[in-house]
Amino acid sequence: MHSRLAGHIWQDEEGYHFAYLPAYLQSEAPEPVSLTLPLTVKEYQSATIFPFFDGLVPEGWLLDIAVQALRVNPRNRMELLLVCCKDCIGAVSIRPVKEEK
Repeated sequence: MHSRLAGHIWQDEEGYHFAYLPAYLQSEAPEPVSLTLPLTVKEYQSATIFPFFDGLVPEGWLLDIAVQALRVNPRNRMELLLVCCKDCIGAVSIRPVKEEK
């Protein structure tokens, strides 16, 4: 959010999850990433991808170009979010977490 790490979104066998980072919540003037995901310490859970994040994924001809160029499954919304939303219009960008070895 505005180039600050605000939280994590992830997918597992139970569905989709989003949680704000405690450091972000305690920072000066934190803002929610969406009005549908107000600031809270609790984790959000959903069987489907959160509409706010799904709305960041390109549509139409731009989605077709991304699917062909990046060779991703157009039905895999999480993968599309990770590969297409690093530099979105607006305050939010999505970056994959680099796992430590």
